[in-house]
Amino acid sequence: KPLLVIIYDILGNSHEMALRLSSVVSGVGPRHSGNPRLKLRFRIRSSCCATVTNMAFTETPSKFKVIDSHLHVWASPQEAGRFPFFPGQEPTLPGNADFLLQCMEEAGVDGALIVQPINHKFDHSYVTSVLKKYPTKFVGCCLANPADDGSGLKQFEELVLKDGYRAVRFNAYLWPIGEKMTNKVGKAIFQRAGELNVSVGFMCMKGLGLHISEIEQLCTEFPSTVVLLDHLAFCKPPVNDEEGLVFSQLLNLSRFPQVHVKFSALFRVSREQFPYLDLSALLSQVVSHFGANRVMWGSDFPFVVAECGYKGAKEAVHHIANEISLPLSDLEWIMGRTASQLFQNQWTPLKN
Repeated sequence: KPLLVIIYDILGNSHEMALRLSSVVSGVGPRHSGNPRLKLRFRIRSSCCATVTNMAFTETPSKFKVIDSHLHVWASPQEAGRFPFFPGQEPTLPGNADFLLQCMEEAGVDGALIVQPINHKFDHSYVTSVLKKYPTKFVGCCLANPADDGSGLKQFEELVLKDGYRAVRFNAYLWPIGEKMTNKVGKAIFQRAGELNVSVGFMCMKGLGLHISEIEQLCTEFPSTVVLLDHLAFCKPPVNDEEGLVFSQLLNLSRFPQVHVKFSALFRVSREQFPYLDLSALLSQVVSHFGANRVMWGSDFPFVVAECGYKGAKEAVHHIANEISLPLSDLEWIMGRTASQLFQNQWTPLKN
């Protein structure tokens, strides 16, 4: 066959094989510049690769539902009378459910995991009302209350068994001063989460390095509890050895089969503006270590609206996927299949 036809056959049948061929051809082109046949091969392959990559991630709609693994909602000013905010935590931007649903519809997002916001702290009544109103649209992640009296464990069990929450967030900065997430209360909630088949999300806003030993200890002692690392565990693209070490600690957590990574709140972890392409190398390494079926996208609504917009949060992942030539099957896991599987197929995985 003519060379162009052979390349077309490979591209049509295997995207990954095409990528491997690209690296081979790219390598021989410059070294054999005197051979017109090899130069012609290089030009044809480069053009085909760019076209197919663009089609794969920009023009071809996924048959799987898009699920946002990390967002928040809180009461509107009109709803605040029934759902009061925690004193000092009144929000400064809109984040009510109606606004969220509008954003999701515009962006083509089918479902989401709602993480209890600090604005209502341990009062879950607003999020619970949203979950009950839209049971096929949302699942809930409650906020762990690490109170010394142990009342948080009882509240957690009620939220899971009565209200159907499917995850719980460990915010290390809510633990009593001098206490760690591995204390008696933390271990009790973490262990019970595993027994109830509920995931535990960790927020490491001040850096993974401060909490890595606690996470490793809990994973080791309770291997049946699924773990979610919010926002790439707040690891930015490393610019020095210390940051490189912390990111390697994140990758090393892949040795625990229960650990999953949220590729979420990209505006928080990127050092660049939309579409946050400096996160390309990080996503490539995370997928390589954890597998795409342990990685999931999240927007961090409503905070993302003022950054790149809700729709932009979704589009950024596609731009980054293009940058690293991520296989379409991996992108589908990240954009929804992982979350659908993790939360017991709350959402029908395939679009109608």
